[in-house]
Amino acid sequence: MLATVAVAAFADDYSDVSQLLRTGKLAEAQAKVDLFLAVKPRDPQMRFLKSSVQSAAGHSAEAISTLSELTQEYPELPEPYNNLAVLYAADNQVDKARTALEMAVRINPSYATAYENLGDIYAKLASQSYGKSLQLNANNAQIPQKIALLKSVLTPPAVSSKTK
Repeated sequence: MLATVAVAAFADDYSDVSQLLRTGKLAEAQAKVDLFLAVKPRDPQMRFLKSSVQSAAGHSAEAISTLSELTQEYPELPEPYNNLAVLYAADNQVDKARTALEMAVRINPSYATAYENLGDIYAKLASQSYGKSLQLNANNAQIPQKIALLKSVLTPPAVSSKTK
């Protein structure tokens, strides 16, 4: 009976933090995360939520650190890799984003969101390559068309921000 109550209490904590995050009550969400992690510091789900709170609060470096730790301690979880990739992409660290997303889909080959984000990253990489090609050979008339096509696919936003 106690185990069931404890599991239900944790589920409520996860739901509470998620709700606070959705409603923009970031300080309250952070406080709830901190209280929970003081008791269960290695809990992967709450640490994942912590990274979401950090990201929403504009603390990308802290969120990256939290997610990186999760990928090291729980390498079997694909979601931290996906969210890490989104943060890297937002910081224009496209190669790191690609690597993280490739790991996410390797771990979970049916992770549709990670595949979508990976497609966005590949398109961004293609756009960068076409831009470099155009710099090196301004006479190639096909390159501006390819760049325009990719921009139409990627705008808006420049890279998908789908998390989880």
